[in-house]
Amino acid sequence: MYSRFRLAHLPLALLAVSSPLLAEAAEEVTGEEGAAGDGSYRAEEGALELDDVLVTAERELKQQPGVSIITADDIKKRPPVNDLSDIIRKMPGVNLTGNSSSGQYGNNRQIDIRGMGPENTLILIDGKPVRSRNSVRMGRSGERNTRGDTNWVPAELVERIEVLRGPAAARYGSGAMGGVVNIITKAPTEKTHGSVSTYYNSPESEYEGLSKRYNFSLTGPLVQGLSYRIHGNVNKTEADDFGLNSAYATGTTPPAGKEGVRNRDLTGMLRWDLTPQQTIEIEGSYSRQGNIYAGDRAVSTTGSSLLNSLWGRETNIMYRRAGSLTHRGNWDWGTSQLVFSYENTRNRRLDEGLAGATETSIADALTMSTSEYDNYALSGEVNLPFDFGFNQVATLGFEYTKEVLDDPYSTSYTTATGGTISGVSTGSRDSEATNENIAFFVEDNIHLTDRWTLTPGVRFDNHTQFGSNWSPSLNTSYQLTDAISLKGGLSRAFKAPNLYQSNSNYIYYTMGNGCPSDYTTPSSGCYIQGSDDLDAEKSWNFEAGIAYAEKGWNAGVTYFRNEYEDKVVAGLTPVATSSKGAYILQWENASKAVVAGWEGTLNIPLMGEEGDVLSWNTNFTYMIENKNKRTGEPLSVIPKFTVNSILDWQATQALNLNLSMTLYGYQDPRQLTSTGAAASGSDLKQQGGYTLWAINGNYELTKNWSFGAGINNLFDKEIKREGSYSSSSNSSSGTGAGASTYNEPGRAYYASAKFTF
Repeated sequence: MYSRFRLAHLPLALLAVSSPLLAEAAEEVTGEEGAAGDGSYRAEEGALELDDVLVTAERELKQQPGVSIITADDIKKRPPVNDLSDIIRKMPGVNLTGNSSSGQYGNNRQIDIRGMGPENTLILIDGKPVRSRNSVRMGRSGERNTRGDTNWVPAELVERIEVLRGPAAARYGSGAMGGVVNIITKAPTEKTHGSVSTYYNSPESEYEGLSKRYNFSLTGPLVQGLSYRIHGNVNKTEADDFGLNSAYATGTTPPAGKEGVRNRDLTGMLRWDLTPQQTIEIEGSYSRQGNIYAGDRAVSTTGSSLLNSLWGRETNIMYRRAGSLTHRGNWDWGTSQLVFSYENTRNRRLDEGLAGATETSIADALTMSTSEYDNYALSGEVNLPFDFGFNQVATLGFEYTKEVLDDPYSTSYTTATGGTISGVSTGSRDSEATNENIAFFVEDNIHLTDRWTLTPGVRFDNHTQFGSNWSPSLNTSYQLTDAISLKGGLSRAFKAPNLYQSNSNYIYYTMGNGCPSDYTTPSSGCYIQGSDDLDAEKSWNFEAGIAYAEKGWNAGVTYFRNEYEDKVVAGLTPVATSSKGAYILQWENASKAVVAGWEGTLNIPLMGEEGDVLSWNTNFTYMIENKNKRTGEPLSVIPKFTVNSILDWQATQALNLNLSMTLYGYQDPRQLTSTGAAASGSDLKQQGGYTLWAINGNYELTKNWSFGAGINNLFDKEIKREGSYSSSSNSSSGTGAGASTYNEPGRAYYASAKFTF
């Protein structure tokens, strides 16, 4: 296989502790056909030799306490049912939650790193940002009715997934305060190869939806120096039945189970090796994701008969098109990369309520509206090795991004009922919102001694709406012995408000009951209006850890702490009144918050050389704090602790068996409702801890045929969704349920088969 590290990701790999791509060096550069006799690729005489650079890259990876790697082999051993988040959630510091701690859309959970929330997790595909979820309207509680952005790449196309947490992620700018998930796809090969595969997952419960997945891929050369890759995917997960959570129904509509999803994906890539030192890649993809409705909505049971009739239908469809053009160079003075990428998302869904108790409840079974989101990005960088008293590699780069959102339906709510707002049209308003950001960054990997590496860096962003932002960082690693190292980092990160929060033409009307509890509710209700007078969210991220690695043993523990300020929330203090006396609230910057905890790993080789026959690998996360400093409210409702463990046995060269376990600690709910009132009764219910087991097996029958099978949730520990976010009079299920706002599927059986040629 062509090395994607060598020419696709080498520049990023030299970004010191900020790169998620460093680990590709060791396994992808060596041993490829066309390389030098010693297995390393040699550039032309006078050019930078990559084997020297790879030593630096590998060292920088080991420097990062907040990095986890998921390989294609890991995915094969524990295949996700549909979404890659199924396996990403098993990394230290990672959980699944909604956009806020409200519990709305409880089963639409996304990647949440270190309790900072999904909106502070940046998803990348081959190093390029993916922001399709930004096309989905953000409700008053900070929730979006979205599945997130980890399901645009089929599991079979993934070469590896790299998860960065804390200071290691700050280099990536807005939206990476919690961390970064970089999904790296398989590269074209220099020989023709192809595969056809299928996956089938069947739950034991008749109320839970089954999954089917079919894939094909074809890759190889077209002519000398020109290669290609084509991949297609068809995937379907059925929706849970209405009866799944019926024990918790107080009326005609029980809490919704998990929505189903239909995926259609087609990707293609052309790679042109101009010379051994320069490569151009052209890539394009098209995806369609349609939901299969299971009854979910944000705040009410309004229109239950209509919602019930929609079960099993597609009520929202996301169309995503993406393309990129990349040039990578390996020169005698260093390396370079220049990337242009474009992402277009059309979010088409049945019209949903824009006000009060009907918010996001489907109001019309026939009429659909579309919001369209465009994301443009141009980035470039150079990496310059030099010796100025110390061995160093400097990185200088820039990034330009532009976001354009056009959502006519969400800006169409009339002000006739609550009264006019100064400066806002009474009817339909300008539906387009846009912002631009240009950033420059510099980092320097300084090897002070053979044992001590220091990496200072700084990123400067200038945002068209929210001004300038400096993001300094400092990371270091010190090798106490050959086996023991100390690692630490400190960085400042930020997130710009999104295109709903900052758009004054986007308003939400409470219709009365949703007004702040500290104020007498006016008869004309309250508005929540977007505001361009906001500050960017900011966070100081700190971590320090110690690691031990020797002869297959690997152990480490890391302390992390994020001081978070200016989080953008729907305000509870009126800033004006309408012509009819309705309070006007705006999105505003909240008080400070803190997230702190411990992460750790323990990998034990039990049999074979460094555990290659039998190994026991465990990681854990323990949250010390996760709260708003003023209110005490959690930023995310996540477990107090999480433990992931797997016993992996390579029984024969062809047969792999593994037993895995995940232990989730208790989860505390919010203490306040969305109006600022104290929660009471069942709204304060804690979600107790629970344990999930799975057993998996993979067998290589021949060099062309492989099979897999297993049982998820081996002991059938089901968690039932009991309700949603608010008080008993205003929740999506008709009952308050505190933190019990999602389903954990019961026992399920899966089988897979793959043919390669």
